[in-house]
Amino acid sequence: MPQFWKPGSERPRLLDDEEGGVLSYTTSSSSSSGFGYASIEKQRQRLPVYKYRTAILYLVETHATTIGETGSGKTTQIPQYLKEAGWADGGRVIACTQPRRLAVQAVASRVAEEMGVKLGEEVGYTIRFEDITNTGVTRVKFLTEGVLLREMMDDPLLSKYSVIMVDEAHERSLSTDILLGLLKKIQRRRPELCLIISSATIEAKSMAAFFQTSKRRLGLEAEEHGPRTEPAILSVEGRGFNVQLFYVEESVPDYLQAAVSTVLSIHDQEPMGDILVFLTGQDDIDAAVQLLTEEAQSNGKSASGLIVLPLYLGLSCADQDLIFSPTPRGKRKVVISTNIAETSLTLEGIVYVVDSGFSKQRFYNLISDIENLVVAPISNASARQRAGRAGRVRPGKCYRALSSYTSFYVRLPQSCD
Repeated sequence: MPQFWKPGSERPRLLDDEEGGVLSYTTSSSSSSGFGYASIEKQRQRLPVYKYRTAILYLVETHATTIGETGSGKTTQIPQYLKEAGWADGGRVIACTQPRRLAVQAVASRVAEEMGVKLGEEVGYTIRFEDITNTGVTRVKFLTEGVLLREMMDDPLLSKYSVIMVDEAHERSLSTDILLGLLKKIQRRRPELCLIISSATIEAKSMAAFFQTSKRRLGLEAEEHGPRTEPAILSVEGRGFNVQLFYVEESVPDYLQAAVSTVLSIHDQEPMGDILVFLTGQDDIDAAVQLLTEEAQSNGKSASGLIVLPLYLGLSCADQDLIFSPTPRGKRKVVISTNIAETSLTLEGIVYVVDSGFSKQRFYNLISDIENLVVAPISNASARQRAGRAGRVRPGKCYRALSSYTSFYVRLPQSCD
């Protein structure tokens, strides 16, 4: 059962979520962690994925591909389990891909902290225009899917990797689909390469059918002396506080204005707790930040009670790091984000989620032969991921499809765990 934080005691600085996310939480102090090694080890052992450690290692050892419907802790813990089991011995490297650069940096920092090593040495990461690794020293490497695809141009068989973990595979971007297809082909030439495809909302059976390889393709000898070609499916239940779902009764003509009004209603009527708002892009986020301040002042409320922080890919690293800063006592933090905060990244203190139900997605136009970003409704998997951002420190609430006032929402008899 999750531990509750009691007011007056030391506040925990890291919470792993049931979707496999991680909070990288730093301050201006010289030490990278406020906990000793024993405290971090106890935190690792409390994660739901810990009791499946032996099962995970067994499946990776005996199956070429493992499909993981994994819960809390998969992103940070599975690479460590693999290294402890010897998968990084002999100069080999364990790779873990993430769909977003911010998630790569946050996860790599946390794993380095848990292992007690300096980031960039035994644990490192590579994103576009930034390579924090040490050739010959780095054994656990986090990177984006695009970077791994570019590495294939120099090393088509990815010969230095022993295990490749594709995290948050449910997002199904163009890079994800190309990567999965190429990894399947690489396995035919390298039967010893083990793949882990993981996500809390993945269609495991469909993914397993894709990676199902016949014995005739690999050869009987490879089947007898190597891992099994039949993919294994591992399901690990996550954890978290109950999250109530609220839906709007009527359609909303302006989701941006509705998001702002909902945030103000939450701030006025609900107990203290930070708010995470999902919008489509930088333009919407900048407009929401401005509207939120203007409407708070025009309604007679003090805007000083809200700390509004934007989060999107174009922000500088310094501005992105502001979302990890602790919320001052008596204040409420409002993070207005694109789907960059949908997976892998957990923000401490988020209790309320306001979901517009839309995101910018890439669509290929057959007529113009151009790929465009189009605002489109999100998938059910993305909706579950967004709702999972709430309820980290106590039961949370998720408002979907939005409305001008929270009284328009109707709570359904269901929850998102």
